[in-house]
Amino acid sequence: MMLSFAVLIAMGSLLLSLPYVHHDSGLHFLDALFTSTSAVCVTGLVTVPTSGFNAPGQWTILLLIQAGAIGIMTLTTSFLLALKGRVSLKHRSVFSRLQDNYSLLDAHGVLRNILRITFWTEFAGFVLLSIGFRWEGLRWKAALYQGFFHSVSAYCNAGFSTYDESLTGMNPLIKYTVALLIIMGGIGYIVVYEVLERLKNGRKFSLHSKIVILTTIALIVLGTLLFYLLEGGKIGWTDSFFQSVTTRTAGFNSVDMSVLHPATVYVLTVLMFIGASPGSTGGGIKTTTFFTIIYSIFQVLKGKKQIVVFQRSISYSYVIRAFATAILYFMIISVGTVIILETNDVEWDKTLFEAVSAMGTVGLSLGITPGLNATGKVVLILLMYIGRIGPASLALAFMLKQKDVPLNYPEAELY
Repeated sequence: MMLSFAVLIAMGSLLLSLPYVHHDSGLHFLDALFTSTSAVCVTGLVTVPTSGFNAPGQWTILLLIQAGAIGIMTLTTSFLLALKGRVSLKHRSVFSRLQDNYSLLDAHGVLRNILRITFWTEFAGFVLLSIGFRWEGLRWKAALYQGFFHSVSAYCNAGFSTYDESLTGMNPLIKYTVALLIIMGGIGYIVVYEVLERLKNGRKFSLHSKIVILTTIALIVLGTLLFYLLEGGKIGWTDSFFQSVTTRTAGFNSVDMSVLHPATVYVLTVLMFIGASPGSTGGGIKTTTFFTIIYSIFQVLKGKKQIVVFQRSISYSYVIRAFATAILYFMIISVGTVIILETNDVEWDKTLFEAVSAMGTVGLSLGITPGLNATGKVVLILLMYIGRIGPASLALAFMLKQKDVPLNYPEAELY
C-alpha cells in the first residue's frame, strides 16, 4: 500500500514536469512533487495556484485525484477482475486493509459498488455544478468543465479548485452541491452502500454505520453553530454550514480564511484533526475513533466496566487502538510543526493549522504554504503522505513480528 501511493506520487510528479504541462509562474520539481502528493493524497494544499496550470496540467491533477481517492490498490484490483475474473487472496487482503472495514469475502462486491457509487455520484454533481457555474455567467463549455473538475474534486474530498479564491462568492447551488458531494465522499463507501440497501431491502444499519451517521450529523451541526456564533453572525448560515462540512476533510473555502477569529481557527483545527470516516476519501483520525474516545471517557467516568453503545459492546482492544491513533497523530503533527517553525520564519498557530491540514488531508490554508522553504514543503509532503496511508498502517509496516507469550503479570495501580 505504501509503495503503491509512493509510485503514483512519483508518476504524477514526472507527468507534471513534462514539457506539455505549463504553469504561469513556472514549476520547479519540488512544486510538481508537492502538487502530485497533494492530489494523490486528496489534500488540496498547493504551493502554486491550480488556476496557473494549463489544461493538460489540470487534467493530470484531476486524474491523480481520482486515482488517489479510489486507491491505487482498488484500481489494481479492478484490472485483475477484468483480466482474470478473480482476485488472488494476497490482493484481496491488501485491498481489504486499504479500505479499512471490508471483509475478504466482500472484496469483489465492494469494489463494484465503490466504482458504481463513485461515478454516479460524481455525474450527478457534475450536472448540478454545471448549472451552478452557468448561473455564475460562464459559457456552457466553461461551465461544463468547471462542473466536472469541481465534482470530482469535491467527491474525492480533494479541495482543489481552479479558482484562486476557491468557492468564495459562489451561488448557493454550487455551495450546497459541493457540500453534499463532500459528505457522500467523507462518510465512507460502506455507509453509503448500507443506506442504499436499507432503501431497497430494508436492511438494518451496522454499528459502524450508526456511529458514523450520528457522529457526522453531530459534528456538522455543532461546527455550523460554532462557526456562526464565533464569527458574530457576520458570516451567513450557508457559509457556516459549508465550512463546517468542508473543514473536516475537503479543503474548499467559501470565506476569506485570513480574517477569521482565532477561536474559529481553533475550532476548524479540531474539526480537521477529527476528519472523515473509515473507508472514505477523507483523512483525519476518523469519526469512529473520535466517537470511541469521547464515549469511552464518559463510560469510564460513570464507572462502567464495558463500553456499550446501541446494545453492542466495543472491545477494549479497539478502544486502546483509538487512543493510540489519536496520540500518534498528535505526535507526528507536533514533530512536523516544530521542524517547520525551526526552519521558517512563520507564526506557530498558522504553522500548526497547516500541519493539521496536511496530516488530515484537508487542504485548508492560512496562506503560509507557498512561502515555505524546501524543508517546510518536504515536511508537509511527508505529513500528507502519512495522513493518506494512516499512521497506524505506517507503524504496522515497520513492526517486527512478535510471538505471543501466554504469561500474565500481576496488576499494579497508578496514582
